Amino acid sequence: MSGRQLPFIGSEGTWTGGDVTPATMCVLAPNPSPWTLDGTNTWIVGPVGSTSCVVIDPGPADQRHLDAIIESAQARGQRINTIALTHGHIDHSEGAAALAEQTGAEVLAVAQRFRSGSKGLSEADVIDLDGWPLRVVVTPGHSSDSVCFVNEIDSVLLTGDTVLGRGTTLVAYPDGSLREYLDSLDGLRRVVEEYSLEVLLPGHGPVLDRPVDVLDAYIRHRQVRLSQVRDAMAAGVQDPEAIVDLVYAGIAPEVRPAAIQTVLAQVDYLLSERGGPDAQRQE
Repeated sequence: MSGRQLPFIGSEGTWTGGDVTPATMCVLAPNPSPWTLDGTNTWIVGPVGSTSCVVIDPGPADQRHLDAIIESAQARGQRINTIALTHGHIDHSEGAAALAEQTGAEVLAVAQRFRSGSKGLSEADVIDLDGWPLRVVVTPGHSSDSVCFVNEIDSVLLTGDTVLGRGTTLVAYPDGSLREYLDSLDGLRRVVEEYSLEVLLPGHGPVLDRPVDVLDAYIRHRQVRLSQVRDAMAAGVQDPEAIVDLVYAGIAPEVRPAAIQTVLAQVDYLLSERGGPDAQRQE
């Protein structure tokens, strides 16, 4: 992977998926939107020469997309024996059951309701790729059930929605937690350094090089937003909608709900930081 020129955070180029590394390819789902960017990235991971592969995030229950996943695996000479979810949001998980039925693959997920068996995904779990490990890193924050995957074959990290290929992600409050999200970003930074990972493969948008720089940018961005929300609250602005108007001025109407969720997560974080009553949290 050394020397590969890939987009960095903020890239506005069109992303179409395809072969990214020798062991990893993206089948882009036909569900582009302001929420999903170019569409959901469905990742097929399998070592060169292997007869089996793992599908990460099958995406929507669109038969054309599911057919494209199966055909892409077959073109690589591989059968799908495992389906794994980075998290349960519908744009990543909806097609899992149908793809499992059509391929006989097992579905692995943190949340029980998405699994095809009793086996889940926990920290330090390893999915075997014909002797090569696909390591699970538990990364709650964007959602309570978010995980990432370390693919040592190609020195890449599959990030789901914890890190996007363009822009930044939301913290899906109340299921998501900003405190957990910040901890997860710090943890991913350590993982990148521990395994000398070179590329991030997100759940939406283009692949990213310079993983440490990307994660540092994400951490700085969240701290800046927190400071802005803290200042707004100190000035007496308490209503989340009003905070969005101040902090996310000019935001597109279609993604305003995402900004509101993230502001609620920020308010929750700041209230807990002050040790005050956590009136926002709705467990």
